[in-house]
Amino acid sequence: MSDDEIRSIFERQQRAQLTRRASFDHAARIAQLNRLSETIRRFEKDIIAACGADFRKPLAEVKLTEIFPVLQEIRHTKHHLKKWMRPKRVAATLGVFGTKAQVRPEPKGVCLIIAPWNYPVNLSLGPLVSALAAGNSVIIKPSEMTPNASRVIAQIVREAFTPDLVTVIEGDAGTAQRLLSLPFDHIFFTGSPAIGRVVMDAAAKNLASVTLELGGKSPTIVGPNANIKKAARNIVWGKFANNGQTCIAPDHVFVHRDVVAAFNAAVQAEVGRVYGKTLEAQKATPDYCRIVNARHFGRIHALIEDARAKGARILQGGQTDATQNFVAPTLIADVSDDMEITREELFGPILPIIEYVDLDKVIDRINANPKPLALYIFDKSKSFAGEIIARTSSGAVGVNMTVVHFLHPNLPFGGVNNSGIGAAHGEYGFRAFSHEKAVMEERHSITHMLFPPYTGFVQHLVNAVVRVLG
Repeated sequence: MSDDEIRSIFERQQRAQLTRRASFDHAARIAQLNRLSETIRRFEKDIIAACGADFRKPLAEVKLTEIFPVLQEIRHTKHHLKKWMRPKRVAATLGVFGTKAQVRPEPKGVCLIIAPWNYPVNLSLGPLVSALAAGNSVIIKPSEMTPNASRVIAQIVREAFTPDLVTVIEGDAGTAQRLLSLPFDHIFFTGSPAIGRVVMDAAAKNLASVTLELGGKSPTIVGPNANIKKAARNIVWGKFANNGQTCIAPDHVFVHRDVVAAFNAAVQAEVGRVYGKTLEAQKATPDYCRIVNARHFGRIHALIEDARAKGARILQGGQTDATQNFVAPTLIADVSDDMEITREELFGPILPIIEYVDLDKVIDRINANPKPLALYIFDKSKSFAGEIIARTSSGAVGVNMTVVHFLHPNLPFGGVNNSGIGAAHGEYGFRAFSHEKAVMEERHSITHMLFPPYTGFVQHLVNAVVRVLG
């Protein structure tokens, strides 16, 4: 698509947004959300087929992680939208006695959603729900790395919406750059911290607000009193679902020395139970996804070989097949700081297991790195988890579970600094796409008595206000 065509779509949405601002009320927004829900349901088989074609994503994972979160977001939003849209009255203080004030949420305007490839449908249409609920027009840029899913997203949007409300623009990184040059009112980006910086820099040129859903190395801590079976079950699912290509997947796990042997055995057994005990079984199972493309496959293969060459011990897995972009579920021990797997966000089916004795050193290590998007703790002791939560900073914390917090519509989903800016989901998503406008009305105020000319009497009043109310 040419620059002129992109700009024409953007300007059409700008004009429509201005005329729609007063009429896009609760009923109109609910109608659009209903259309989106109905269209997604009609395209369910197409979504499943597209994700399967792009990276062999299992049918159950497509339903659970691509379709369900969006439909749940729509349902939750419809139930609460009237309350979220309602102006909120705020009490006057003595300094503004005699006035009436409220906060009114209003649409930010024309918004850009740049979606990633790892959950292409979920992370395109989920933010769209919030943007429509807040009353905005939207352009969606899906990832070119999942072309089949991108095409289905475009079809869904074409069927559900008029182009002046929602449009999908497909293309590569160059298309994204052209979109970022336009003066959007808000940009919602999901991707890596490196590209997040590019997006934020582009937004700064137009002073656009941003929501950045990024990533990082999310640590997991298994304490000395952990339920090992539960820890293994939850960590294996959180790590190896979607082939590890999940921004909130456990990146690496610190395991207390007293339970590390039992944990290693339990995780290996769980991998075998879920994905197969042999390489042939793991390659044959329909329940195990693939790496999205050859470039990412090469990156993950290089991480494994770098660790192996520098003395890491492969507890399980490590095998790869470039013809299928297949990487076996891989457990690695004896990792060191000079290995790339300790520096780079893994974003693949590699789980480094790091033995520890002193929890203080683990916390110091976590705090020495950029703040993660998620942190997971496994232990029966509430005080153990509480200490870690109090002494670390992360976007979210899961205690005796992984990843599932993404599905909680009443929780904010977002990171801190390197792992993100702003939050999504539910009311937090609605607020991300809304401007909270302050509206204040004069009723019986006496503030005019403090206006110039500043006579002796007025100065006396000013002094009294500062002394009594300041």
